[in-house]
Amino acid sequence: MHELSIASSIVKTVLQEVENRNLKTVTLISLRIGALTDIVPDSLQFGFEVIKKDTLLAKTKLQIETLSVKGCCNNCKNSFEVVEFIFICPNCSSGDIDMNQGNELEIAYIEAED
Repeated sequence: MHELSIASSIVKTVLQEVENRNLKTVTLISLRIGALTDIVPDSLQFGFEVIKKDTLLAKTKLQIETLSVKGCCNNCKNSFEVVEFIFICPNCSSGDIDMNQGNELEIAYIEAED
């Protein structure tokens, strides 16, 4: 369950930011997670709930935005959303595509009080 390790990293990162900026409370952590990361949002949420219990983030909510997979064809320059993980351009049927969304795993923002 790599989600537990990811949840731990998120908590550590945010707690470091709390310390660096002298924040009193963090009310929300917003994440952006791409569909290609193989992260199960419910498992990540569960891991976060367990890890945050005895920290300054005990009352913090975790918001997860799942991003679809998007690509751009190198052949015809068509930008498109990858459907059902079929990595072929729907315009020209080329497999020569660059992925420009779907691999994200980032803290988009935090809401806090100082």
